[in-house]
Amino acid sequence: MRIRWHGHACFEIEDEQVVVTDPHDGKSIGIRTPHVEADVILVSHDHFDHNATRVVKKKTSEIVEEPGSFTFGELEVQGLVTYHDEVEGKKRGENIAYKFKTDDTTFCHLGDLGHIPDDEFIEKIKGVDFLFIPVGGTFTIGPEEAAELVKKIRPKIAVPMHYKVGGLSLNIKDVNPFLSHFDEENIHKVGVELEFLDYDIPEKTEIWVFSL
Repeated sequence: MRIRWHGHACFEIEDEQVVVTDPHDGKSIGIRTPHVEADVILVSHDHFDHNATRVVKKKTSEIVEEPGSFTFGELEVQGLVTYHDEVEGKKRGENIAYKFKTDDTTFCHLGDLGHIPDDEFIEKIKGVDFLFIPVGGTFTIGPEEAAELVKKIRPKIAVPMHYKVGGLSLNIKDVNPFLSHFDEENIHKVGVELEFLDYDIPEKTEIWVFSL
């Protein structure tokens, strides 16, 4: 299985199918445009830096942008309603978190989560293999809340996203305030892309930091 980060909240997960999360068009936010054709596209909310499906779709692409349960071949997807702010969507609306499974590996992409979810939500995603979590603040939870949430969910691998990188035009924090909440020995920098097998997944939570 292969994971590639295209910046911001856009990840490409390739197994039997190619799943792309929250595609952006690159130029609108000052970073490189994703170059990938997706079989399945997951959109957490209808904001320009997360919904550029035209950039990554092909004729046969399946697009999911609503809560519910979906199956595409071996891929199982569950969309869960959360909020883009701390006041139940009154500021920025709803946000869909996606839990999905392929080849016995479980993922959860939290989109632009803007609050600490309740215990019922946390139980649904607790212990996933990969948790993609926003850490930059301003439009999402910030580094302290993200670290608290990682410790509650206890994923095998937490992947920070939606933080400041070179060229990004959004006024959000970089990844370092989030990383400061974890021991250095549990933080691993993995580059822009990695391939892994089941036995590469740790038993206790590690932080895997992708870079552009």
